[in-house]
Amino acid sequence: MISVLFQTESHFPVKKSVVTEAIIQALLGRVTSAAEVSVTVVGDRRMRELNAGYRKKDYTTDVLSFPQHDASQPMQPFVDAPDGVMRLGDIVVSYPEAVREATEENKLVDEKIVELVLHGLEHLLGNHHEE
Repeated sequence: MISVLFQTESHFPVKKSVVTEAIIQALLGRVTSAAEVSVTVVGDRRMRELNAGYRKKDYTTDVLSFPQHDASQPMQPFVDAPDGVMRLGDIVVSYPEAVREATEENKLVDEKIVELVLHGLEHLLGNHHEE
């Protein structure tokens, strides 16, 4: 079973079911046990705070990922979780950045949010790109 914990600031209209389904489809066949991932949609001010606090970059960004494990190591937990759930980590998306990028790319906002969440999910799974 794949669980998606979803939180958004109340004034951001995000289709949670679309994002959740995209994550589930992306993880099918890639995880062999129960898995959990959390997604939070925030504003630019909060995203800038997170980016400054964790990456030392004092500007907003579109997506951040916070893995529950050391991404430089294989996806093997140090110990098995007592409930058998592999917690992948947290994905945070800036709604205003998603809107800006969707406008520039002539996409629907929810489509862009799904793209950003799946990008963040790849980071949680240990797949990274050069900065």
